[in-house]
Amino acid sequence: MAYINLEKDVPGIRSLALFRPDTGKELYKLAQVLLRDDSPLSQGERELIATFVSSKNECTFCTQSHAAAAGYLFHNDTQMIDLVLTDYQNAPISEKLKCLLSIAGKVQQDARLVGDEDVANARKHGANDRDIHDTVLIAATFCMFNRYVDGLATMTPADPVLYGQMGARMGEFGYIAPSPTI
Repeated sequence: MAYINLEKDVPGIRSLALFRPDTGKELYKLAQVLLRDDSPLSQGERELIATFVSSKNECTFCTQSHAAAAGYLFHNDTQMIDLVLTDYQNAPISEKLKCLLSIAGKVQQDARLVGDEDVANARKHGANDRDIHDTVLIAATFCMFNRYVDGLATMTPADPVLYGQMGARMGEFGYIAPSPTI
C-alpha cells in the first residue's frame, strides 16, 4: 500500500505523475529526452542502461517495465537482457556497452567512483563524449526515479503480462505523461 493517497490500480511512476501532474509532466519529458530522443546510443541500449541501474537499485517496478521496453526494442531478446542483469561482462553485447554499463553501475553506487580509467576504457571501445554523458545522466536519473517509486511504496504489479504491455507502449510511443481522469 502506497504511503500517500494514489489512484487505485495505477502502478509505479504513473501513479505519482497523476498525483502531481505538474512534476509528472516534467519527469516524463526527461525520460523522453533521455530514452527516446536523439542520441548516438540506440533506444534499446538506453533502456538497457535504465534497466541495469534499476536492477542494481532493486526497484522491481522500474526494472520490469524498462526490461520490457528494452525487450520490445531488442525484438524480444529477453535472454540477452537477462544475461545483462546477471553477468553483463559475459552478455552478448558490445564491449562499448559493457564499458558504459560499468560506468552506470558506478554512478548507481556512488558517482565519485567513476574514474579516468573507466572513461578511457569506454573511449578505447568506441564511446564518445555524448555516449558517456548520456550514460551518466540516465544512471543518475534512474537512481532518482527508483527512489521516488520505492520511497512512496507505489503499486508494483506481479503480473508479467502487464509489464509486457507497458514495455510495448513505451517502446512504441515513448514517454507520455498520463492524463488525470475527470
